[in-house]
Formats: sequence, C-alpha cells, structure tokens
Amino acid sequence: MVRFVSPPLNELHTLRTPLNEGEQMVLDFFVRNLPEAWEIYIQPHLNGLRPDFVLLNPKVGIAVYEVKHWNLNAMPYQVKYSEKVAELWATNPQGVDFRVTDNPALKIRLYKDCIANLYAPEIGKRREEGDTGFNALITGGVIFTKANTEEVEDLLAPFFTSSSEERSKKSKEYFPISGIDRIQSNNLRAVLPAVKWNRSKFMSDTIATQLRRWLVEPDFSQEQRQSLILNSKQKSLATSRTKSGYRRIRGAAGSGKSLVLAARAAHLSAQNKEVLIVTFNITLWHYLRDLVVRYPLPGVRLNRNVTYMHFHQWCKEIIITAGMEAEYKHLFKGGITDSTLEKDMPKLANRAIDRIEANARYGQPPLNKYYAVLIDEGQDYNILWWNTLERVRQPKGEMLLVADESQDLYERAKKWTEEEMTGAGFRGPWSQLDICYRSPSALVPYLKEFAERFLPDSKISLINSDSEELDIYPVFLRWVQVPTQSKLPSACAEAALQIPEVADPDIVAYPDLVALLPNHSLGLSFVKLLEQQGLNCLHIFDPNKREQKSKKMSFFMGDARVKACTIHSFKGWEARYMVIGISQATDLAAYVAMSRLKRHTGGSYLTVVCSDPKLESYGQTWPAENDIAERGKSHTFDYKNVSF
Repeated sequence: MVRFVSPPLNELHTLRTPLNEGEQMVLDFFVRNLPEAWEIYIQPHLNGLRPDFVLLNPKVGIAVYEVKHWNLNAMPYQVKYSEKVAELWATNPQGVDFRVTDNPALKIRLYKDCIANLYAPEIGKRREEGDTGFNALITGGVIFTKANTEEVEDLLAPFFTSSSEERSKKSKEYFPISGIDRIQSNNLRAVLPAVKWNRSKFMSDTIATQLRRWLVEPDFSQEQRQSLILNSKQKSLATSRTKSGYRRIRGAAGSGKSLVLAARAAHLSAQNKEVLIVTFNITLWHYLRDLVVRYPLPGVRLNRNVTYMHFHQWCKEIIITAGMEAEYKHLFKGGITDSTLEKDMPKLANRAIDRIEANARYGQPPLNKYYAVLIDEGQDYNILWWNTLERVRQPKGEMLLVADESQDLYERAKKWTEEEMTGAGFRGPWSQLDICYRSPSALVPYLKEFAERFLPDSKISLINSDSEELDIYPVFLRWVQVPTQSKLPSACAEAALQIPEVADPDIVAYPDLVALLPNHSLGLSFVKLLEQQGLNCLHIFDPNKREQKSKKMSFFMGDARVKACTIHSFKGWEARYMVIGISQATDLAAYVAMSRLKRHTGGSYLTVVCSDPKLESYGQTWPAENDIAERGKSHTFDYKNVSF
C-alpha cells in the first residue's frame, strides 16, 4: 500500500508557500512513523482556514495540526484572563506587552469545530443527536519544534481545560500538545493518540469522502506548480518579434493566445525588459500573472519586470500621476456611462500623458514607458484605447494584441477595420492559432452547433480540436431547462453540489468549482444558497458598483473557496468543473461561457442551467442517460437524476 500525500512529496519544492524548518521536521516525522493507511494533507485548502497538516484514516478518524517554530525563550509568553477567558500574551524586546493573535490553541479548536460542523456534516449531525462518541473522531494537535512538551503544556493547557488544573486524560487525547522532544524520539502515540486504534465504529466512508473534498489539493494549485507547455508555433511567437515590433494574434477559445502572451512577457522580463500587460476584464490579470510565473526558466523572478493592469485602472493611474484628480472625479460626477469609459476617460489619459511629457522638460519625473505593451482580449478594445497605450511604448519596443472575435461581448472588435489596423502599426496577416487545446473534443460539436444555430452573423473562429492526439479527455455534460429565470439560482446551486457526487472516484476539491451567473442579483441568490450548505464562496456579486470592483480585484483561482462570478468577468479564464446559468438574450455570452471548460484526463464536468425557451430544443441534443453505456468508456455522461 502506498501512502496518499497531497501535494506529492516530490513536488513540495514548488509550493508557493514553502514549508519552514519546523513544518518540514513535522512532515518528516509523520512520513517516517505513520502507518500507510493514514493520508497526509499539507497546507490543505480547508475552505480558507489552511492548517499546517491534516491526517485522515478512513477507518479511524481525522487529525488536524498547527505547527509553531517559536523559541519560547526569545520572547516571554504568558496567559492572561479577560472576564475569565484565557488570552495569550507576549512581551516584545522593547518591554511592551501585546496580545498574540496567532494563537495556535485557538486556531486548532476552530479547525476541529469547523471540521465537525461544516466540512464533515455527518459528524455534526450525529453529535447534535447526542452521540458523544463522534467527539473522538477528530484530534486537534499543536506541535512546537523549538520547545519541549512540558514548556508548551504549561503555556497552552489553560486553553484546553475549564480551569488551570492539570488537563484530563480525554483532553490530552483529543487535543495533544507536543514539543520537539516527542518529535525527536519518534513518539507517535503521544503526538497522535488515535494511532493506537485500527478501526472506529464512528468513522465511515461518507465522512472520509466529505472531508477529502476540502482537503485534496485543488486542480488549479497543481497546475501552478507545472511549467507552461507550448507547441512549436506558440513557442516561436513567444520567443520572437516582428521587424516592426507590432504583432497581432487571433484564434479560437482555448488555442493558447493568453499562453503566448504570458510566455512573451516572461521571456522579456527575464531579459530585464519592462513589460506592461493590459486587460479589459478586471479579474483576468490574476490569471495572466499565474501563467507568467509558470514559464520554464528556473531561478528567475519572472514577474520582476512585469506590470499588470486593467485598462481603466491604467488610465486612472496616468491621470492621477499627472495631478489631474479633479478632472478625473468630474468625469464620473453624473455616474459611470458607456461614453465615459469608451471615449472620455482615454481622452483624459491622453491629456495626462501630454502634461507629464511637458512637465518632464522642467525636471519633473518622465512618463514611465515600457519595452513591450501586451494586450489580452483585444476584441474588447477600440482604436482610441490602443493609440493611448501605444504612447507608453519605448522607441523600438513591442506592441502585442491577442484577440478572439468570437468572444466579442462588447461589440467592439467589428469596429477594427483593416484600414484602422494598418494605422495602428500592423502589417501583413494575423498570426493565427487554429487548434483548441482547452476544450474537451467531445464538447466541440456542441459548441459548433450552438454557433451555427444562434450566432450565424458572428465572426466566430469555430473551435477545431487537436486531431493528432488521442481523445483521452472525457467530458460529463448536463443541460437543465428551468421554466423561469427565478429558478436559476437554486438549480445552479443544486448542480454545483452534485458535481462532487458524480465525479467519484475522482475527488473534486471544492475550490475548483466555478459557477457563472447572468447578473449580480441572481449571483447573490446563488451564493446565499451555497453558503447555507456550508460552502464559502469567492464571488464578485454586489449591488454597489464600487464593491463589485473591489471584489473583482480580489478574484483569483488560487483562493480556497468555491468561485462564482458573471460570464463577462470569467472571460479569458478556464475551469474543469463548471455550472453556467443562462437567461434570455445571452446567446454569445452562453457560447463564451461554455468555451471556458478545460479538458482533463480525469474528466471535465459542465452543467448548463437555462431559462431561455429559445435554447430548449438545442439543450435536448445534449447527452441523455440512455445514450450512455458505461461511464468509464464513454466521453459523455449525463448525471441528470443524481439526488440532491
């Protein structure tokens, strides 16, 4: 039997938050001493809590640990009481007392409580029914790697007992406190008392499965540790420049346009050249930043010379830098309008650039210019925006535009005539990326049929799958037609909760679930329903525009929660487990959303919930249960009847 460790031990050196000396010491202790039936989860995404270690034995129970590499002699610690409640305090080198917010005892109690009541609801349910035996299923341990057990016990015992008296035997079993002496002597029974049991009548496969969905490393986090893989054409575009420095790339969704842009940025950054990456979508720059750091150049800080902005934030910073804050505020005196964003704001940015350049002649700071300006989702831009950005390109530098007309949700791409393209500096044909490396091949026919039936006048680059590769990417599809838009949130919530059930034996990490809703009102309803089921959501939904922007700036796939946003805000991203809500008059948005599904050898899962009656007949062409012979041998699987 081979022990399951997540992330794998041979990939720990790629963790974005490396283990410190104490954590590595404890991990080595567990690997060395634990029976192989115990699974080890390192810094798991426990709905945002992130304990240091969680151990799981599907026949015995769960253990969660907080590790501290604190030297108790370097800074005095003590326990004080506020209204009979214990608090951990310390004294800094200047002799000032302060309350310790990073209290490992309180954190471990929180972890244990959340596991019992939220992340393994079967445990909480049985406890509420009075079955106290379920308390023994979860061990909450604290380990200090620079202090002996006796010292740590003396300090933390008040947090695990109702009085200052010696802790009870049960308390020591449920909340073991350990020091370096127990680690060095390989005293596993003291660190994890539950190891003495081979089986618990209270543990079940249901509890183990519920927990694994919170503990297993998300698909996105695994990807972040892998180098970008480019085909020969993508690599050529990423490592070369045209004679003029101007290049335009287009292709279907998933053909690798953003991949090329990120690789070009990393390649130039490694040469100490300043790069500006500009997006229209506020949320997209997080995704591009994650791509850049995956470029295969070990030992190089690839983000060192790269600046990430969404276009209107860049305009704002240019305007404020020029000392024109009053003019900027005046722009939005009557509220945010399409005209303000389309024309007025970039025009003011141009005036700001004029002022900065004029003031530089009198000793003021010059305009910050970049060797390369790289623009993703170029179909969302107009020629005025391009011309404004071009002004911050260094002489003999580069301008790169990547675009997909099929993703033109704002109907701007059609205004880019060939004459305007020539005036913008482009010569010759587009560089074309024709093969889709994102969408599962079994989904491609459904996307093509959708485009042909509902988007006949759109300039869509229809997806072509990679015919040279074996089709090893199963896709599990479901179309749910609901009678009214008001039913979308509940149907989407039901679908999101079903995906982990039908994906078994694969373990779906909840942070990999993505839901796309048509608007903020429906999105907020969806989030509320999921949170009632104990699933925290990272989302962008808010009735207030300012709050929406703030949430978009914080939206990234590496977060440890379920993701939810609008279709527009997810444009440019991709996900393996998706639920899409479609209301009326969103034909192109529906196509864009479905094209975001990412292939995977373990399967991709997509549920579309639709309230538009015009699309119902199309939805009926999606797979039905009686079309599926065997799930493991089929490329499509419908899970319509899975209970909720």
